[in-house]
Amino acid sequence: MNASELLANSLSPDATTRQNATTQLENAARMDYGSYVSHLAQVVADESSPSHIRTAAGLALKNSLYSRDYARQNEFSQRWLEQLDPNIKNNVKQQLLQTLASPSAKAAGDAGQVIANIAAIELPSGQWLDLVHTLLGFVGQTANISLKVSTLQTIGFLCEGIKPEVLAAQSNEILTAVVQGARSDETNKDVKLSALRALYNSLEFVRDNMENEGERNYLMQVVCEATQYQDTDVQVAAFECLVRIMGLYYDKMGFYMERALFGLTSLGMKATEESVALQAIEFWSTVCEEEIELAIEAVEAILEAAEEYGEPPARESKHFARIALPEILPIILQLLTKQEEDADEDEWNVSMAAGTCLSLLARATGDMIVQPVIPFIEANIKSPDWHAREAAVMAFGAILDGPDPAALETLVQQALPILLPMMQDSNLNVKDTTAYTIGCICDLMAQSLRAEPTLRDVISVLITGVEDKPRISANCSWSLMNLVDQLHAFDEGTTPPTGALSPYYQGIVTGLMKVTEKPTNEANYRTSAYEALGSYVTQAPMDALQSVSAITLTILARQEQLLGMQSELLGVEDRMNWNELQGNFCSILINVIRKLNNDIKPLTERIMINALNLIKSAGKHSTVLEDSFLLVGTMAAAIEQDMQPYIGPFLEPLLNAIQSTEDSQLCTVAVGVIGDICRALGEHAQAYAQGFMTTLFNTLQSQTLNRQVKISVLSCFGDISLAIGAGFVPFLEPTMNVLKQAGDLAADENDYDMIDYIQSLREGIIEAYVGIITSLKASGKADVVLPYVPSILDLLHRTLTDEDRTEALVKLGVGLIGDLADAYRNGEIREALLQEWIVNSFKFKGRGYSPDTKKTLKWAKENVRAATNVQG
Repeated sequence: MNASELLANSLSPDATTRQNATTQLENAARMDYGSYVSHLAQVVADESSPSHIRTAAGLALKNSLYSRDYARQNEFSQRWLEQLDPNIKNNVKQQLLQTLASPSAKAAGDAGQVIANIAAIELPSGQWLDLVHTLLGFVGQTANISLKVSTLQTIGFLCEGIKPEVLAAQSNEILTAVVQGARSDETNKDVKLSALRALYNSLEFVRDNMENEGERNYLMQVVCEATQYQDTDVQVAAFECLVRIMGLYYDKMGFYMERALFGLTSLGMKATEESVALQAIEFWSTVCEEEIELAIEAVEAILEAAEEYGEPPARESKHFARIALPEILPIILQLLTKQEEDADEDEWNVSMAAGTCLSLLARATGDMIVQPVIPFIEANIKSPDWHAREAAVMAFGAILDGPDPAALETLVQQALPILLPMMQDSNLNVKDTTAYTIGCICDLMAQSLRAEPTLRDVISVLITGVEDKPRISANCSWSLMNLVDQLHAFDEGTTPPTGALSPYYQGIVTGLMKVTEKPTNEANYRTSAYEALGSYVTQAPMDALQSVSAITLTILARQEQLLGMQSELLGVEDRMNWNELQGNFCSILINVIRKLNNDIKPLTERIMINALNLIKSAGKHSTVLEDSFLLVGTMAAAIEQDMQPYIGPFLEPLLNAIQSTEDSQLCTVAVGVIGDICRALGEHAQAYAQGFMTTLFNTLQSQTLNRQVKISVLSCFGDISLAIGAGFVPFLEPTMNVLKQAGDLAADENDYDMIDYIQSLREGIIEAYVGIITSLKASGKADVVLPYVPSILDLLHRTLTDEDRTEALVKLGVGLIGDLADAYRNGEIREALLQEWIVNSFKFKGRGYSPDTKKTLKWAKENVRAATNVQG
C-alpha cells in the first residue's frame, strides 16, 4: 500500500476521498497488520515526509496499539504480541527509536508516544526489557539536545501510561536520568522542562527511593531549586511536582515543610504569573485534602477501638495547615480580591483557586480559622471597591464548613442583616457570591434560620433573587433547595403533618414555577429551579401536598403541550431545549410518584400515555429515552399489580433499548426497568419472562456490550426469578452456565481497574444467585439448584478469601451461604457447609463493618449451624 498517499487522502477536505482512504487503511490493518505497521513506522521515520503526514502515521500507529476500552485493548495487545513477526516488531521499534533524534520535535514526540504504547504492551509480558536502558543511553548523549528532550518526553510517556509496579525495578535508573535533567546546573530550558514532566509521571513508582533519606533529600532539593528557575513553564512544572509529592508522600514532608516548602509556596502564591500562583495554591489545597482525609481516618479508628477491634491509624496528621495558617491565610485572603470583572465561570483563576483553598483550610483547621478571617470580612464587606466586598462575602461562605456550627451561629446571625441587603448590590459578581454564600448558610447552618423574622426575610430575598440574572437565579434556587432539604429532612417514607417551611410553601413553589416558564436556560438557571422543585415535592409535609398536586398537573400539561410541538422544532437548538425540558418534566414526575406512591393511581393513564408518546418522539436521543424509561420503572414500583394493563405498548421499545448495547447508559437503565416491572408484577411477570430472558441472553452475547452493563444484566436474572418463582426453572440451566462463566473471570493482581470490576461483577453474580435460590426455595423447587451448589460455593470461596474483598461482598457472600443453608436444612449439603473456609468466614472480626453486615453474619452462622447439626 502507498501509506503516504492514503494518509494524505485521509486528511482530505473532500468527504468521499477521506472516507475511501480511511476504509483502505482499516482494511490494510485487518488484512495484513505486519505490513500496515511497517509502512506507518517508515512514514513516521521518513525525514522527507511532510510533518502532517508523519503525524497522521504516528496517530494511526497509536490507534492500532491503544484503546480506552478494556476488551479492545486486550485484542490489540494479543495481536501485537502473538500475531506479528518478531522481525517486523523489532524493525518498527528501531525506526521509532531512531525518530527520537529527528530535527522535527513533533515527529520525535509522536514517535515517543508510540514507543510508550508498545512498551505498555510488551514490558508487562517481559519483552523489550532493554528499552529503559536504551533511553537512558540517549539521555546521556549530552551533545544532542533535541534527542535528550524527546527521550525525556518518552520516559514521561512511559511513566504515565504503564502501571507503576512494572517500572518499579528500574526506578533508580529512571530517577537518576530525570533528576539529572532537572538539576540546577542544567542550563537548557527544554531539557529541564521535559525532565520535570517526566519526574512528575515517575513519582508514583519511586517509593523505595523516597524511603531513602539521602535520595529523598536530593530529589526534593532539585525540585525546590527548580521552582526558582527564571522560566515560568519550568516553575509551574516544579510546583506541579511538589503538589504530587505532597499527595503521594505526605508522611515524609515534615522536614521539608519547615525548611523550604512553607517559604517557597508562600512566594509562589504571590507570583505575578498566574500559572505559578495557581500551582502554589494547589499545593496547600492538597495539604488540606490529605489532612481532612487523615482526620476522617482518625475518627474511624476511634470508633473501631470502641468496638475493641481498632488499631492505631497507619498515618497520622502532621497538621501542616494549622501550623502554616498564620503565614498562608493572609495571602489566600488577599488573592480572593484578584477577581476579573468579566471572568468566564469555566476559566480557573487565582481568585477561584484561593476560594477553594480557603474552604479546604476551614475543613482542615476547624475553629482555628474563624477569628483570623473575621477582621478581613469586617474590613472589606462595606468597601466601595466591589473586589473587596465580593472577597469578604466569599471568605464568609468559605469558612462555614469545618468549624463547629455552634461557634458560627452568632456570626451568622450578625452577618445576615448585612448579607441580605447585598442581594441588591450594584455589582453582579457581588450579588452572585452573596447568593452562593446564603446557599451555604442554608445548607450548613439552616437551623440558625428557623426563628422569625429571620426565616421569612431569607425566603423573601431568595424568592426575589430567582427572578434576577441567570447566575443569581441559579444560586437562589440552590439556596431554596438546601433550605427545604435541611429543615424538612424527614425520615424516608414519612410525611409529617407540617414543617418549618409550610407557611411559605406555596409562595416558594410559585416563585420557582415562574422561573421554569422561562424560554432559555442560561447558566442552567431553569434547570436549577426544576431541581429545587423536585426537593420541594420530595420533602413536602401533609399540609403542602396541595402544592405538589398543582405542580404535577402543571408539569403534565406542559409535557403534553411540548409533545404536541414536536413537528415545530426547527433546528438543533430547538431540539436540545425540547430534550432538556422533557428531562426536567420526567424528573419532577418521578419525584411526585415516589412521594405519592400508590396515591398516584388516578393519574396513571395520563402519565403512561405521555411516557409512551415521549419514547416515540425521542428518536435516538438516549437521554430522553433514559428519562422516559426511568419514569415507567418508577410508576411500576408505585402501583405494582395495577401496572399490568400498561406494559404491552412499552415492551418493544424497552427490549430494543436493551439491545442498544452501543449505548451503555440507555441499556443499563432499560435492564433496570425490567427489574422494576418484575418486582411490581410478581408472578404475573411470567407472561413477559420469555421475552425478557431471551433479550438479556442475546445482549450478553453482543461484542459491543459494555462490561459494566453485564453486571446489571446478571443481577436482573435474580429479579426475574424472585418474581416468577417456579416459572424460572426453564431458564435455570442457561442462567447458571452464564453465571458460572462470569464468576470464573479473574484479574491480574497488577490490574487495579480489572480488580475493581471483578469485585462489582461478583456482587452482580451473587445477587442473581440470591434471587434464584430464595425464589426456588419458596416455590418448593430448591432441589433443582443442587447440581449447581458446588460452582456457587467455589465462587464464594474465592470471593470471601480474596484479600481485596469489600464489605459489600462479605455481606452478600455470607448472606448467600446463609440462604443455601436455609434452602437445604435437611443435610443435603452438610459436608460442603462444614468446609474450613466457610467456618472461617464467620470469624471475621467485622472491624469497621456496619450493623447490617454484622447482623447478616450472625444470621448466616445460625442457618449453617442448623443445616449442619442434622443427622447425616
